[in-house]
Amino acid sequence: MDTQQKCQMRHRVLMVSDFFYPNFGGVENHIYYLSQCLLQRGHKVIVATHAYGKRSGVRYMTNGLKVYYIPRLPFIQQDVLPTLCGSLPILRTIFVREGITLVHGHQAFSTLCHEALLHARTMGLRVVFTDHSLYGFADLGSIHMNKVLQFTLADVHQAICVSHTSKENTVLRSGLNPEKVFVIPNAVDTAMFRPDPSMRPCGTDEIVIVVISRLVYRKGADLLVEVIPEVCRLYPQVRFIVGGDGPKRVRLEEMREKHGLQDRVDMLGAVPHAEVRSVLVRGHIFLNSSLTEAFCIAILEAASCGLLTVSTLVGGVPEVLPPDMIVLAPPVPAELSNAIGRAIELLPQVDPFSMHNRMKNLYSWMDVAKRTEVVYDQSLRSDDDDLLVRLSRYYACGPWAGKLFCLVVVINFIVWCFLEWQQPAKDLEVTPDLPPPQAFADELN
Repeated sequence: MDTQQKCQMRHRVLMVSDFFYPNFGGVENHIYYLSQCLLQRGHKVIVATHAYGKRSGVRYMTNGLKVYYIPRLPFIQQDVLPTLCGSLPILRTIFVREGITLVHGHQAFSTLCHEALLHARTMGLRVVFTDHSLYGFADLGSIHMNKVLQFTLADVHQAICVSHTSKENTVLRSGLNPEKVFVIPNAVDTAMFRPDPSMRPCGTDEIVIVVISRLVYRKGADLLVEVIPEVCRLYPQVRFIVGGDGPKRVRLEEMREKHGLQDRVDMLGAVPHAEVRSVLVRGHIFLNSSLTEAFCIAILEAASCGLLTVSTLVGGVPEVLPPDMIVLAPPVPAELSNAIGRAIELLPQVDPFSMHNRMKNLYSWMDVAKRTEVVYDQSLRSDDDDLLVRLSRYYACGPWAGKLFCLVVVINFIVWCFLEWQQPAKDLEVTPDLPPPQAFADELN
């Protein structure tokens, strides 16, 4: 393939989500590592998120990754306040100035993601959505969220889920055609998460179980309150290291005081992502007590550090690791305690370095980037529908919701036309493209 053909295939992508650095989590890491790999493969990648405190405006990260911190502060749980067209002027400017051809939104609970996908479709751009979580169908919050997701996904070109369980959940919640949904798992930076058995207790039979998680209900913090005392009673050689913060931390501290486990349960508080490895390598077993999980990157990080994993049998967790690297149990205290016992018996057979090497072959961010490119290529080959065709898809979303969705889309289209009249796209200054990361390396050499 000649250089001209390669340039024609080069994507110009805007990643959009309310969740990004300096916040840390699975979605944030996914966006960062995927963006870095796409940059290395010659694509232009920009990230857009909301302002974090004083972090507002344009910033640059590793390899020239450009990040727009849009001056909108979070309203609740890092999500900005929903607006119908409030973000259209600034997002339109970003789309045009950066020459964006494809908008990639992340996470169903991201308000900014939904708005960006709507505006991108109004402007005729290609859109891809990645769902990172599992949600229910019965509670009030999930019912409303699923209707919003149905609205957004009614007009996306392609969607990505991180596990087959997540795909089934997303298709059921949104009514999206399953043929439009690709399954691309998360990955782990194995160069960052390496084993170091010398950090484990030496000269004793002590077994360290590590828990690193947000201490909230969804992550099974209440389950930990019942499991930890029982495991400490059954296995005197076991010690726990708990990293993480959240509203359920108080319950864990109360449990530690009640059972007199101050010397056997270390509460570290919030652990920066850069220090997660230094905590993991101190342990033999990693415990994940989540009540719902689409994938769980934390399990990959622990396995890459050579820890045997014990996890609740929920969501997409069974798809993450081979059976000999993980012990699964239902989210019941007695069952999870028994699973930890089985893991303790398996520990002599675990080789941390062999596990690490297997993880290098199983999960790679570069492989995720290559598979994501296929989704991007597929979206570019999709039909570029006009407004009437788009409205027909929204109208099919329900007798009442369909009419409301159509009204929202029409208003959005009118506002965009007004902005085009007020300041035509051709009058907006186009930003110059930075050279690819390899060019920076060549200059340094």
